[in-house]
Amino acid sequence: MKQRFGHPWEHEEHRFLDVLKWKLRLGPREERSDAPDAPAGWMPWQPGAPPSPGWRVSWLGHASFLLEGCGLKLLVDPVFSDHCAPVPLAAIKRLVPPPCALDDIGPVDAVLLTHSHYDHMDLPTLRRIGRQVPLVVPPGHAAMLHRCGFQEVRELSWFERTVFQNRVTIIATPAQHFTARTPWDRNRGHWCGWRIEGDGVALWHAGDSGYAPVFREIGEKLGAVDFGMIPIGAYSPRWLMKPMHMTPEEAVEVFHETRCRRAVGMHWGTFRLTDEPMGEPPLRLSRMNEDGFFTGKVGESWLVLPWNDGE
Repeated sequence: MKQRFGHPWEHEEHRFLDVLKWKLRLGPREERSDAPDAPAGWMPWQPGAPPSPGWRVSWLGHASFLLEGCGLKLLVDPVFSDHCAPVPLAAIKRLVPPPCALDDIGPVDAVLLTHSHYDHMDLPTLRRIGRQVPLVVPPGHAAMLHRCGFQEVRELSWFERTVFQNRVTIIATPAQHFTARTPWDRNRGHWCGWRIEGDGVALWHAGDSGYAPVFREIGEKLGAVDFGMIPIGAYSPRWLMKPMHMTPEEAVEVFHETRCRRAVGMHWGTFRLTDEPMGEPPLRLSRMNEDGFFTGKVGESWLVLPWNDGE
């Protein structure tokens, strides 16, 4: 029997009937927000050299990032498709285009995938990147990806690490979420975030997650983060989304608990996945005036230097 994955801590869980109740508007009503229902801002991605030493981090929309440093180009959860679903449903059509074409990025050295949901693991995009490009994934995904023709797939469990091309250390970090690509494969694969260390810099992509006490453990075990990528959207209605997606206020707690020096809010403004207005997550984050935790435009890039160099 195939393994099912979960969490070593207790938390609320949702069921298919809960999702159906939400879709039929039968669940508890939440207060209407005065936030703008506007997607994220957009700018064309501009190629540029990362600092030496250091990294260049570019937001490609939703949870997709390009990380450039140590002579490498890494993509995290790249989604360049028009829809984040197995069929082109109008309700989840991309509302902000990618800031560049994949060809503009050039050859990629590896792709890090946090889990199997369609808004994070986009097989058409992965095929265009190339089946020979190494994929790094949490456990339970390698067999499926091998069947899809991908040649090199590495699975890492929580807090497990690998050294890539003798230059960069990649560490899987815990998250609170679930996986499924069909009605029959729920939690057959695990989920995670990724910490990337190299050139004196630590980057951290939190993956997709609800708030959980494990974030404090991440900070205690792995130390400070020079630049984090933390989800702030897809949280409404709370009675359904709380176990799997955090609010901006919870994201600020995670920012502190994982010891981020700077972080950008992600997982908002590209696809309409849940009920909150698209412009609400960055508005709620900005109202907290959290120094070092900000939002940007799709296509924007940030330079990350080693902390001792003045970052």
